[in-house]
Amino acid sequence: MYTKFQQHLQEELQQIESAGLYKRERIIVSPQSSGIQVAADGQPADVINFCANNYLGLADNAELIQAAKDCMDRRGFGMASVRFICGTQDTHKQLERAISDFFGTEDTILYAACFDANGGLFEPLLTADDAIISDALNHASIIDGVRLCKAVRYRYANGDMADLEKQLQAAQAQRFRIIATDGVFSMDGNVCPLDRIYELAQKYDAMVMVDESHSAGVVGKTGHGVTERYNLRGKIEVITGTLGKAFGGSVGGFTTGRKEIIDMLRQRSRPYLFSNSLPPMIAAAGLKTLEILTRSNELQDRLHGNTDYFIGKMKAAGFDIKPTESAICAVMLYDAKLSQDFAAELQKEGIYVTGFYYPVVPKDQARIRVQVSAAHTREQLDRGVAAFIKVGKALGVLK
Repeated sequence: MYTKFQQHLQEELQQIESAGLYKRERIIVSPQSSGIQVAADGQPADVINFCANNYLGLADNAELIQAAKDCMDRRGFGMASVRFICGTQDTHKQLERAISDFFGTEDTILYAACFDANGGLFEPLLTADDAIISDALNHASIIDGVRLCKAVRYRYANGDMADLEKQLQAAQAQRFRIIATDGVFSMDGNVCPLDRIYELAQKYDAMVMVDESHSAGVVGKTGHGVTERYNLRGKIEVITGTLGKAFGGSVGGFTTGRKEIIDMLRQRSRPYLFSNSLPPMIAAAGLKTLEILTRSNELQDRLHGNTDYFIGKMKAAGFDIKPTESAICAVMLYDAKLSQDFAAELQKEGIYVTGFYYPVVPKDQARIRVQVSAAHTREQLDRGVAAFIKVGKALGVLK
């Protein structure tokens, strides 16, 4: 059987490559930072990194590294089991309390990743009598979580409040309703209109779930996310998020919100019940991250300044940039092959980015997604803009 299946896979892979959609992974041979080294023809090449989720520049932070090392000495390397079987450690509980304090919520549950948090959220809480109303551009993990649940599914156009209201009206036929949205949509960089979503939820008796993966640490005056941005701290029923982006860039996800919701997830959420606890060192580094963000707003201020500076320069150069209130700058190219060629040419200029194309983004919406970090220097930002202009002119994107 595998011989025939192998041929089928080879043909499909060839079609993907012929269409210019084949994804190749590059090898980093340095710590994650604003400047990294990638393997090139057997030799490391220095590049400026504009495609990491390392929004606050904490991925190689000395305090986080030391916290992780110290915790390994105190609590060991791994937990070797799931929490309900052989318990958890005090470090995990401390991190859950710190996350709750950060978002102003009642309780928190940790997962191996936010993909697991979203995947294990809906099915334990809702049945076929209930409804989920989901933004059309929500992350794949939310989409998969919705698919695993028997609730009736409604979808509204991205950020379209008239369409959301229409779907909420239709969902009055169900018992319980929850609106699910990303805080920041990862491919475009736009922030969800959470204030208007909350108003409609109140009007139509619905709960709200927000994924803060790309917004926590970034959006809001002090980086506390979209609930801070819209003065809704403590009012949203469910928030999910990750430790893998602004909060240190490693692994680990969480769901935080109303106490009873978190309690039910501890009882019935399958990714939680059947996955090992986070390594203690990850929990300790997460705790240190939240300590750093609580004692100073320096990193968030630097990130916001860098983002405004870079996007202003790119727009002035004539690039087509999606509207954004986050640290994501979507440079629209529309053609899949062009996005790959553009990224390859930028790497030759010492700029490390990735071209995004279908199925990661809709067809004919290919782009370079630039992610700005608090760790970037103005010199690095200027070099990035200069390289974009050079390659843009060479490939006919700029006149």
